Amino acid sequence: MNTPIIVQYTINAPAEKVWKALTDKNEMKSWYFDIQDFVLETGKIFNFFEPGGENKYHHQAEILEIIPNQKLKHTWSYPDFSSLKTTVTWELLPEGDRTVVKLNHEGIENFEDLGEAFSRESFTGGWNSILGQSLKEYLEK
Repeated sequence: MNTPIIVQYTINAPAEKVWKALTDKNEMKSWYFDIQDFVLETGKIFNFFEPGGENKYHHQAEILEIIPNQKLKHTWSYPDFSSLKTTVTWELLPEGDRTVVKLNHEGIENFEDLGEAFSRESFTGGWNSILGQSLKEYLEK
């Protein structure tokens, strides 16, 4: 089917503040994941687990494109379960003191054989929670 998951929210914060939350590993752990090896540089690979200490799902990503305050694109994979990868693109669209954050997750069908935890519905719910609650609440507090 090859239909990307697209999640979009308007956040009451300027693009520079949103960008810092997306790309500063110290800020990321307050709303997203604790990514110890994150370095904002094209070609860099970073790894993380879901919060809670269970470490069931090893996430791995490689940064593909960086346009400061506008776009961050990286792969998204689960090397313990599959050699296939997907692509996540974060786009920031400034609107004065507010920013539209648009997330596009492509290639999700690569994970369709991995079970319910990797389903389109699971990812859609997860991204809506991450953007619409975690990031939005973190930046608007």
